[in-house]
Amino acid sequence: MGVRLLVLTVLSVALMVVDARFSLLKPVRSQMSLVLMQTYWITDLPQRLYQGVASQFGSRTELVAENEKLKTENLLLQGRMQKLAALTEQNVRLRELLNSSALVNEKVEVAELIGMDPNPFTHRIIINKGERDGVVLGQPVLDARGLMGQVVELMPYTSRVLLLTDTTHSIPVQVNRNGLRAIASGTGNPERLELRHVADTADIKEGDLLVSSGLGQRFPAGYPVATVKEVIHDSGQPFAIVRAVPTAALNRSRYLLLVFSDNRTPEERANDAAQAQEAEDKQNGTAPVIPATVPKPAFVGPPAPAAVPATAAPVATPAKPAAHSARPAKPSATTAPAARPATTAPATTRQREE
Repeated sequence: MGVRLLVLTVLSVALMVVDARFSLLKPVRSQMSLVLMQTYWITDLPQRLYQGVASQFGSRTELVAENEKLKTENLLLQGRMQKLAALTEQNVRLRELLNSSALVNEKVEVAELIGMDPNPFTHRIIINKGERDGVVLGQPVLDARGLMGQVVELMPYTSRVLLLTDTTHSIPVQVNRNGLRAIASGTGNPERLELRHVADTADIKEGDLLVSSGLGQRFPAGYPVATVKEVIHDSGQPFAIVRAVPTAALNRSRYLLLVFSDNRTPEERANDAAQAQEAEDKQNGTAPVIPATVPKPAFVGPPAPAAVPATAAPVATPAKPAAHSARPAKPSATTAPAARPATTAPATTRQREE
């Protein structure tokens, strides 16, 4: 029994080392995820059944109160949407003036959290969207409050997401108040981020909102990341200690959003925007008018037809002696046809003789 336990222990350690150092077991893990997905579904079945039964037998009073609350929130959101529509149109017009593409609405897809990594030193979750659903490595993931992390491992029907608070994760951010740039790194605590290498004299204070800057071209710009909670200045240190709290509910959110960002380069976006602007100008009839001097080369060509009569001039030269007669038009008309058979007849006789 002891030998068998020792063999199994050595085998387990060997598998963990191979999985950590090499990528040989990734296909095996991908296939095992198909089986584990069914296990997740079965283990989550009681909770879904309970939620279904509870929703069916909910009291009428709670439903009416919730309905009134939702109506009020809907009214408030509609009012905000009206202002957002105006800001969106203004943003589009400003981007058109800058000859840049209007990246206002990113494509998103709803995903559900189905598992968590049991390792307490690793902040990873599993979602029910995978490679078959179009998910790619490095794809941003956010909830209703802000950014949560990015996809780090793909499987056919599931994906692993590395959260912002993991010790191996960092994201470029900027202070929404003044645009100050920094790097927010995970601390291993699901309720804390830390800004590294922030100058002691930097203009940052408690309560500042940190948003994604988009400099790494991994996360889209403008999404909330964290809120500054504490700024510690030490006169003996060149950098201040800045701690922030993530805006996303990393350990409470169940439904997430996968953001499909535009992967085009700035040059490609500028070219596409210019082409779209040209197409719109042509459609509206505001395309630039071609100058009148451009068609002039077309009138240079007509001298070529004038060269053709010049070759026929030898045929008309025999009619010049008839110009001394009283009726020059008729002799020229009669002599011209007579001259043509005279020139063609010898040619036919020569061919027959040959």
